[in-house]
Amino acid sequence: PPPTTLLTTHPSAKQQHTKNTDEHYPTTHNTRHQVEALVVMYNKLTPSKLDRAKFRDLLHNTFNITDDLLMDRIFRTFDSDNDSLVSLEEWIMNLSIFLRGTMEEKLLYCFKIYDLNSDGFISREEMFSMLKNCMLKQPTEEDPDEGIKDLVEIVLKKMDYDHDGKASLADYKKCVEAEPLLLEAFGPCLPDARTRQAFLATFSENASELVSD
Repeated sequence: PPPTTLLTTHPSAKQQHTKNTDEHYPTTHNTRHQVEALVVMYNKLTPSKLDRAKFRDLLHNTFNITDDLLMDRIFRTFDSDNDSLVSLEEWIMNLSIFLRGTMEEKLLYCFKIYDLNSDGFISREEMFSMLKNCMLKQPTEEDPDEGIKDLVEIVLKKMDYDHDGKASLADYKKCVEAEPLLLEAFGPCLPDARTRQAFLATFSENASELVSD
């Protein structure tokens, strides 16, 4: 979890923190107290906007997400205005989904991450890239790429409801609704329950009550 010093602030900044909290908390799943803590944490992480390097450090050190490809995709998903920085508004709104999103929100979030070229589909090639990137490399006499290709075909068979050789959002949604464990089929892009609770515990005495299933 991030050090608790991230949550300390100076009295002179209190008014701005209150303003930022009031602006964002009604539109998120987080409590007002949580949003206030996220504002303070953001201001401790960066004096202006959050850059890619600091964001990746946060994903790696706080949420145990280590896959380079997926960390980059998560950053791009948070960076909704494509300015290569995560603003305070993007930070608060996306962490609401990242930490406590509904299943519908998580579905769209994960799909955006897995749709590597943002064309509205998860292609066979994209599935291969992600699965190859996140699978442990173990010595074997067989060609590891062949095993990954076989896995891609198995997953695609489950997801490709309209049989066009790729997974649309509708395909992905239908598949995950039938088998929720396939939400993160191509690698972790959400924190697990334990990591999420540990993060919330840094600014809440009742973290267990605030973590959604």
